[in-house]
Amino acid sequence: METRKLLDGVLKQIKPTDRKLFKEINEFLKKLNSEIKKSKTKAKAVVGGSIAKDTFLKGDHDCDIFVKFDCSYKEKDISCMLFKILKPFKAELVHGSRDYYRVKNMINYEVVPVLDIKDPKDAVNVTDMSPLHVEWVRKHPGFDDEIRLAKQFCKAAHVYGAESYIKGFSGHVLDVLVIHYGGFIKLLKASRKWKDKEVIDPEKFYRKSRKDALEQLNRSKIDSPIIIIDPVLPERNAAAALSYEKLELFKKAAAEFIDRPSQEQFIVKQKTAEVLRRGAGKDKLMILDVTPFTGKEDVVGAKLLKAYQQIYNQLKFYDFGIKDAGWSWDKKDKAMFWYILDPKDLVPIKKWVGPPLEEKERVQNFREKHVKTFMEKGRICTYVKRRYIRAEELADDIIRNDDYLYEKVKKVVRQ
Repeated sequence: METRKLLDGVLKQIKPTDRKLFKEINEFLKKLNSEIKKSKTKAKAVVGGSIAKDTFLKGDHDCDIFVKFDCSYKEKDISCMLFKILKPFKAELVHGSRDYYRVKNMINYEVVPVLDIKDPKDAVNVTDMSPLHVEWVRKHPGFDDEIRLAKQFCKAAHVYGAESYIKGFSGHVLDVLVIHYGGFIKLLKASRKWKDKEVIDPEKFYRKSRKDALEQLNRSKIDSPIIIIDPVLPERNAAAALSYEKLELFKKAAAEFIDRPSQEQFIVKQKTAEVLRRGAGKDKLMILDVTPFTGKEDVVGAKLLKAYQQIYNQLKFYDFGIKDAGWSWDKKDKAMFWYILDPKDLVPIKKWVGPPLEEKERVQNFREKHVKTFMEKGRICTYVKRRYIRAEELADDIIRNDDYLYEKVKKVVRQ
């Protein structure tokens, strides 16, 4: 009872109350459908995504619009056809698996061309199935607020978004999970029992579930830690983008909430230098201010992730103990990488363990490279001088001299 009261309090904070949003969307749809009619194209614009499902959050002013083209246009370039229709709207082209368009008003619209299919097998592009996902959610009424809670919870845990630089839970995946388990709390409890390669099959396409699914799905589709059989297309793993790291963060947050429910776990906390310093305590905190390149969000984000991982891997390679690390980005022109490290500098000399003694040729090569060697536990060893004893020295060297880093970001400055 107390938990339900807590969740009702969260919903009051995250559930939209401004009905003007729908008036604006309806006016946009009316104008767009009028332009479609003028063009004499067999198509219709409809609302899609979380607004169509009524699972969107307060302050979320992005709206998906699907322009459903008749299947007689199957061989046509419907993106190009849509571009001509959208000329009065000053639409911005966005490249994707099928090009779509962005229109900025009071609300940001993403206008996506799709084929008006009834059977997923008729899809030419994965986006053609998006309206079918909306229909599936609508067939399971009563979960709108539960899905809102799941979304906000995942945003606060920094595991929301299937983009390549996030590798978290997509909105569609959360729709499926909440409906499958029968609610937000039931999902959190179920996650504690998930095993590696757990198969979640809401429509029971695979009778023997895990075994059948893992045998029949393409290997490239089962790399994710859990496999969610898409309720619309059984050949698709809806959770293919999810990483092990983000799943573990979710499971940890879920366990903490079940054990000690708190509204704090629904608050998205931005990582600032001040917050990080408080969290680091006596440990060493290294913060890097990063200027990304401009470009498509997914591409820029992926480059930032690679740059962050490059520095992380170098710190590990040179034996710096990383207690925590992460990165943030305002999706514009500012990003920040942080690394919380053991407070003590490394000792200047380290033991270097060489090959086993039975590998005589490699042992001989090792002796030729190192003046003083010794045997330990059946291997040849030596002592070498460390290149870096302070993490800051390594970071500064990377920032000054690593050209590979600047293929991914424009500028890096250590605070």
